[in-house]
Amino acid sequence: MEQNELAFHESMETHEILNFKTVCLLRSKLMQGLCFDNDLKALMEKDVQQSIKDVNELLTLYSKAKIAKLQ
Repeated sequence: MEQNELAFHESMETHEILNFKTVCLLRSKLMQGLCFDNDLKALMEKDVQQSIKDVNELLTLYSKAKIAKLQ
C-alpha cells in the first residue's frame, strides 16, 4: 500500500535532517573561502554538490509532510 503523506514523526525527522544538511552545506561553502589547500577545497566542493542534491531530495520528501494546523 503506497502512502501519499508522511506520518507526524516522519515529518519531524525529515525536518531535522533537512536542517542538519542545510547547516552542513553552509559550513562547507563558507570553509572553502578559508581553505588554502586545493585538494581540501575540491573535497569540500564535492560535499557541497552532494549536499545540494540531498537537500533537494529531502525537500521533495518533506512536501508530503503532515503539517499540524493550529486553531
